[in-house]
Amino acid sequence: MSAGNRLPILGPALLLALNIWSSATMAADSPMILDDRSSASLCANNGACWQAITDTVMGGVSDGRLKPALIEGRPCLRLSGEVSLLNNGGFVQASLDLDAAGLLDARSYAGIEIDVFGNDESYNLHLRSADTRIVWQSYRAPFQAAPRWQTLRLPFASFQPYRTDKPLDLSKLRRLGVVAIGREMRADVCIARLSLYP
Repeated sequence: MSAGNRLPILGPALLLALNIWSSATMAADSPMILDDRSSASLCANNGACWQAITDTVMGGVSDGRLKPALIEGRPCLRLSGEVSLLNNGGFVQASLDLDAAGLLDARSYAGIEIDVFGNDESYNLHLRSADTRIVWQSYRAPFQAAPRWQTLRLPFASFQPYRTDKPLDLSKLRRLGVVAIGREMRADVCIARLSLYP
């Protein structure tokens, strides 16, 4: 082989960079499963555990419960309770850290896919990032939970900032919440699968 036709020798640092780029590219071709409810507990596939949070942390009186359930043959996580507006309250939430070790980089994905069964009420998905430092700051997207199993896709572009002027930074997502909020209502929504879709 002549000198002009020789292939360059790749150094270890360049090989490592190419492997990381290749892995990121492959990840973007398939969904990232956050929770498929294969656990019979409150813990998710990503190593974090779901928590029920209500407005009682700020003096409200809403009541919420979170537990594993079986709805129409599908294992799921069921958030139920009563949302009250008394004492400036108004929410119940199922919350999950998106990465048990810290922040999640979701730039390779287009949005969130969720399998839900509900009581025909409107709910929200809330995202929090490293930029949402105050408890009421979030990025919000509404969805309707019909009384049957359905798969919903919420593009990241549909999440609107709430009480923050910073755009959603997908490179440092921290937490997701399924939330009944803003009006008196009976919350009853089940989550069977949660993932990021490419």
